[in-house]
Amino acid sequence: MELLSVNVGRARPVPYTDQPQGLTGIDKRPADGPVRVAAPGPKGVGASGLAGDAVCDTRHHGGDHQAVYAVAREDLDGWERELGRSLANGAFGENLTTLGLDVSGALIGERWRIGPEVVLEVTCGRIPCRTFQGHMGEKGWVKRFTLKGAPGAYLRVIHPGEIRAGDPVEIVHRPGHDVTVALQFRAATTERALLPRLLAAVDALHPEAAEAVRKYTARQPT
Repeated sequence: MELLSVNVGRARPVPYTDQPQGLTGIDKRPADGPVRVAAPGPKGVGASGLAGDAVCDTRHHGGDHQAVYAVAREDLDGWERELGRSLANGAFGENLTTLGLDVSGALIGERWRIGPEVVLEVTCGRIPCRTFQGHMGEKGWVKRFTLKGAPGAYLRVIHPGEIRAGDPVEIVHRPGHDVTVALQFRAATTERALLPRLLAAVDALHPEAAEAVRKYTARQPT
């Protein structure tokens, strides 16, 4: 398992975002050298966990529990075949493009060591938005991406440090439940009846996702 690229983006104006200043950092490109990774702070205040990476709409993105976004190169390759176009590393706005790692099949609370220092923990899947659709330029992209059910994973930073392309990725902890990123994504989007299954992983979930699980299950008849 390997880190193919570390991707960062600069803020730029676009016509397809709801961010108040019309800015987005979704257009991420591979960095040439090492990139510092650290917890950015609470959502709404903190942005990206990667130095030099722009997260512009901190109402919905960034913060400690969405500090880093990872996508498997294998998933990008699958979309290339489906869309009939090339997708470079970083094309989905991901910070990490991996090889040999089942990102959407990772368990909530799973921990990865990248290189000698950095440890990240999986928190939830990525929910597609208008900005993502505009960036991709594909009609009906939000629906297509959602139905595919391979959203990639958001991660929090457990141990900070530097990472770079070519670093090995090692799974150093797997929780004792079966709640994957893909399952959490389906429960949050197309199959809400699955939400009670996420209780097994609720302590490691992104707090907003965990709150949705608790509210849903509290409304269910006993």
